[in-house]
Amino acid sequence: MNNTSCPLVSFDFTGRFLPPVFLPPMYILVFIVGLVANGWGLTSLLRHWKKLKIINIFVLNLGLADILYLLTLPFLVVYYFMESKWIFGDAFCKVTRFCFNMNLYGSIGFLTCISVFRYMAIVHPMRVMGRVHVTHSVWISVLVWLLVSVQSLPDIFYTKTFGNKPGKCYDTTQKSHVEDYLKYSFGRTLTGFFIPFLITLGCYGHVMVVLCQRNTTDKVLKQRSLRLLFILILLFSVCYIPYHVFRNLNLWARVLTKRKMCRQWFNGVYIAHQISRGLVCLNSALNPLVYLHGNDDILAQLGQIVQRARQMYSRLSFSNSGRVSVSQTAEEL
Repeated sequence: MNNTSCPLVSFDFTGRFLPPVFLPPMYILVFIVGLVANGWGLTSLLRHWKKLKIINIFVLNLGLADILYLLTLPFLVVYYFMESKWIFGDAFCKVTRFCFNMNLYGSIGFLTCISVFRYMAIVHPMRVMGRVHVTHSVWISVLVWLLVSVQSLPDIFYTKTFGNKPGKCYDTTQKSHVEDYLKYSFGRTLTGFFIPFLITLGCYGHVMVVLCQRNTTDKVLKQRSLRLLFILILLFSVCYIPYHVFRNLNLWARVLTKRKMCRQWFNGVYIAHQISRGLVCLNSALNPLVYLHGNDDILAQLGQIVQRARQMYSRLSFSNSGRVSVSQTAEEL
């Protein structure tokens, strides 16, 4: 299908209105919620540093990956409020996009590690008992950071801006390099997302089968495993899967457009990609749910906060009801 036989793709409309309207509020929300939740979770973990378990090391690194990305969000908010004009220079644009990739694939990597260790502890407890220590999880975390860095490093060599003048700060690259970037994106999707996703899916699929077959399994263990499974399903279905699917489809659409080819699905894919960009940043606000899953101290603190809030609400309600009754009595007298 050529350019004359298909409807015009409204890239100008979606590029002008969709990101400024959708992305900045999402970034602001994620920045506030993510910074508070991750800061609280990391502080709680660091208070009990000597009691950190194997999985808590991965949770700690998960929080650090979130903080790394959250600190770049104010600059992206300014970028979209200025109608997609990047004023912070080419180098910092690349740093911002690099931090996003480190957060995205670091989060997936550490969630995969949590899933594998949870699988080993439930399905093969005798094999890992006494053989796996906190030191192992530290070295595995270092390895994850190295692998994610190697995956993300090529991205900074692609053009992200138009020189030193205020302009676009591409999350991918400009038109002239889009074919090469599509190949790189496919490779990164395979190694950084698809393979870890299959590992996580396999681990928790086997875990749930084992838990259902064992009648003697602790109910608390079953509940925790179900909660973590729900968190992982939420993260992958809302944040990771849509982003990777629509990012690669959008890059493919750009390649076809460059080759003077047009398809009716271009516009829908572009809009879906913009929305998925907002949804993928939610992982920094949703990842703290892993803290609540695996840390009893945080759950206890959260329970205390909820209880105090209820007490304050009850006092305010009682005070207001007392005032109303007094005023009504005065009016009657």
